[in-house]
Amino acid sequence: MRPTSAPGYDPASHTTAAPDAAARGALRDLCRPSTLTGGLTELAWVGAHVLMYPLGTWTERLQPDSLRRPDRSSAVRALFAADPLAARTPVLLVHGLVDNRSIFAVMRRSLRRRGFASVCSWNYSPLLRDVAKAADDLGAHIERICAQTGHDRVHVVGHSLGGLIARYYVQRQGGDRRVDSLVTLGTPHGGSVLAHLLPTPLVRQLRPGSPVLTELAEPVDRCDTRITAIYSDLDQMVLP
Repeated sequence: MRPTSAPGYDPASHTTAAPDAAARGALRDLCRPSTLTGGLTELAWVGAHVLMYPLGTWTERLQPDSLRRPDRSSAVRALFAADPLAARTPVLLVHGLVDNRSIFAVMRRSLRRRGFASVCSWNYSPLLRDVAKAADDLGAHIERICAQTGHDRVHVVGHSLGGLIARYYVQRQGGDRRVDSLVTLGTPHGGSVLAHLLPTPLVRQLRPGSPVLTELAEPVDRCDTRITAIYSDLDQMVLP
């Protein structure tokens, strides 16, 4: 029997009850302590980043810290016991779109505290128009780091677009001979549908199925770089 045939059934009240209940449920979710804490924390980080942004407008010079000692935790001791040279391999941080090296302020300090003595970041031009050109510039910067430190290889951490630039350098420009490991954070390896909202030359390369992403999807004969891609299901910029 259909609900409309039940005695006392009011179609209008049934129609409005479900949306009202959903609205109340959404309001309760927003008022949860964990939600409020997370939102305030996010706002605090955004505010701090806005304040620090002007300080990150120039590329950081690599300054190896010979006095830095690794954190004495068992996990850190195990890391360097397994690979004694890990602390000396230079670490290069590459920022994302419409950003600069200031985004890595906390990560840079944490890496140094844990014993990585040579940590620096690289700024690409805010007027960047092409991923391949940025990858070429990244390669030149890595060559300077290797010449300065005497190391043949580096570690690279790339956030968002920075990870895609580093991947292009490793995968299409022979950068695997210089990059020992690459870690990408929230990088649009498959593109993002939000890239359709901004028709600039660079952002068009971030659309799913773009020539750049199609090129990166092609197999390569050899790649000696260990690549780790870290992503979040809650990412609101890289969709899907």
